Amino acid sequence: MYQGVIGMTIASVVFVAGLYLLHRFTAVAADPLQVLPFQSGWSPEEHALSRYHVRWYSATLVFLAFDVEMLFMYPWAVVVEQKGASAVIEMFLFLGALFVAVFWAWREGALRWV
Repeated sequence: MYQGVIGMTIASVVFVAGLYLLHRFTAVAADPLQVLPFQSGWSPEEHALSRYHVRWYSATLVFLAFDVEMLFMYPWAVVVEQKGASAVIEMFLFLGALFVAVFWAWREGALRWV
């Protein structure tokens, strides 16, 4: 009755155990705390928990604004043919509000890199 569930459970446990054993056999050092972090083959020049410059936060917020815009545009593109002109007007209102926000961020200097 539960042969599929039992089979998948056994396969999952075997797969995870195999990955664990593969890691143990191919690991560079037995104690990972004694090994430096790997950064594309270069020795690290700063601590792994070093702080980012504050200018990255504004760039991240602007990126998230455009990312959320794309999040809303995809479902709109799927149903725009069904909804007609009202969907186009709503999207232009949304883009207008986004443009106002981007213009405000530009005026405040959020898009200035230096």
